[in-house]
Amino acid sequence: MMENVQIVGDRVVFGMQLPIQSQSRLFVSDWELTATVADLAAIATAADRSGWHYLGVCDHTAIPERLVGAMGAEWYDTVATLGWLAGQTTNVHLLSHVLILNQRHPLRAAKELATLDHLSGGRLIIGVGAGHVNEEFDQLNGPDGYADRGPATDEAIVALAALLTDEAPTHVGERWQFSGMHVSPRPVRTPRPPIWVGGSTPPALRRAARLGDGWLPQGTRRADLPGQIAQLRAYRDEFRDGAPIDIGTIAEPCHVDLGGGRDGLPSYTMVGSAEQIAASYRELIDMGVNHLQIALRARSAAEFVEQTLAFGETVGPLLTN
Repeated sequence: MMENVQIVGDRVVFGMQLPIQSQSRLFVSDWELTATVADLAAIATAADRSGWHYLGVCDHTAIPERLVGAMGAEWYDTVATLGWLAGQTTNVHLLSHVLILNQRHPLRAAKELATLDHLSGGRLIIGVGAGHVNEEFDQLNGPDGYADRGPATDEAIVALAALLTDEAPTHVGERWQFSGMHVSPRPVRTPRPPIWVGGSTPPALRRAARLGDGWLPQGTRRADLPGQIAQLRAYRDEFRDGAPIDIGTIAEPCHVDLGGGRDGLPSYTMVGSAEQIAASYRELIDMGVNHLQIALRARSAAEFVEQTLAFGETVGPLLTN
């Protein structure tokens, strides 16, 4: 059985999936299409100094033509971007959200992630998921890769956890076998960096409960969250004797009202004072959530930096204290 590694626990923390680095047409803002690396750095450093717990970076190797219209084609490399962010920041954790782990050999993944944790001073959170783009699996895993992605993800998590915990473990699985292979440098965090499992399907919930230190739901509506949390806890009781698990959610998009109005913001954006936004998000905390992914909305890179600081300095303390 995997050991329990919990980093949030009884606290409440908040983080974000960074803009710019992934430009799905489903959520990208117009200003991101022409944003620069300097804009990305400004957002990251603003989060770093205003109390954000993590910055998340997505993962797709290549987008097939049939999905470019929905997903876009601009997706930064996860590990390279998190490594760059480690050099831009000092305090904030670095989250892969989510790494399609089964598309990488566990030895390669362990090498990259252990190095990232080592260089960042122990700030890595490993978010993993099974993936959903079958053409990527055809290219990276072969013709059976998409159908096998669930079991392969389970095995990849077990193998990765062993490699990050012990320097030269033995793993004999259906897809990967290794023994006596040293992976160094070693991660700073002991016994290893935490692994948060993404997804909201029944298999993803079981995977999070059985193998994860935390859960990252994907697309779960607020009304459905209590039921999913109850199911996650039931699976946790079954697989891990009820061991603690960090529970997240992707909160509804928001914009802290600083006097600029709501013109130009998506109609679904919650615009309000720090107190109003915090009151809404405290409902999620009351459901059992202890880490919230905040989806800020803004009309320019400069305003996104302003929103990052405003949320961290005014809304964040109302959630975490």
